[in-house]
Amino acid sequence: MTPYSSLADDFYVNMNLSTEMELPRSRETVLHFFEQMQKRYPELRNFYSREKNDFILEQDKDQGNYRWCTVEPRRVCSGQVNPESIETALNQHRHALEVAPYALTISPLDCEALDLLVGFDFTYQGNHNQLIAEALGICPALDRLSEVPEAKIINYEPNLTFALDNDCRLQCRLNVESRTNAYQIRTGEYQQEQISVYVTARQYGSLAADQTYVETLDQLSEVCRDMVEKYVVDSVLQPLARTIALH
Repeated sequence: MTPYSSLADDFYVNMNLSTEMELPRSRETVLHFFEQMQKRYPELRNFYSREKNDFILEQDKDQGNYRWCTVEPRRVCSGQVNPESIETALNQHRHALEVAPYALTISPLDCEALDLLVGFDFTYQGNHNQLIAEALGICPALDRLSEVPEAKIINYEPNLTFALDNDCRLQCRLNVESRTNAYQIRTGEYQQEQISVYVTARQYGSLAADQTYVETLDQLSEVCRDMVEKYVVDSVLQPLARTIALH
């Protein structure tokens, strides 16, 4: 298993290609795309539609690790939960990006944004917001607010986005998502739910004439790996895991 599997209860690698124009919606076109995905990954066998606008092909989820892909009105997505390795998931996304231009007539000009997301889930029963603040700390300028007598933190989800080029077309985002709401804090009735950490690399806009979707994905994968391994593991994932273990 990839080392990422030891960092959280679950982790996943997702690719989202958003287009400027609506994608073809004919039965033959959508099924052809999914058939090409299934040829490479026969375990993708559960096909269904959601609200008649989104089409999903996915693997059985009972083993805890599974693949999925979707075609939406203006988006093609591919994902893998708890993959054997990052490269395993990337190969699936590369295949989707190789098939989509032909099966769904997506041009490099039609790119609104291409995302690669590496996500980590931590299961915790309690006030997620309070735990995130305890594990990661609060900006020094706001730190004293956490000392307000009898105050309970009901919303704390750190979020940082930065550009990696002068045109601000290549961006990376780190955000932490809580699933605790005010009702749970008021009643003290918490469920076993996930605190999520997302590292997302995004390329905005049409691709260059000599650039492919697969090449762009490989660039985004380097950004994500660099962010996770050099910064996020030590500063975010491990502090969250340690703090949850202490509760």
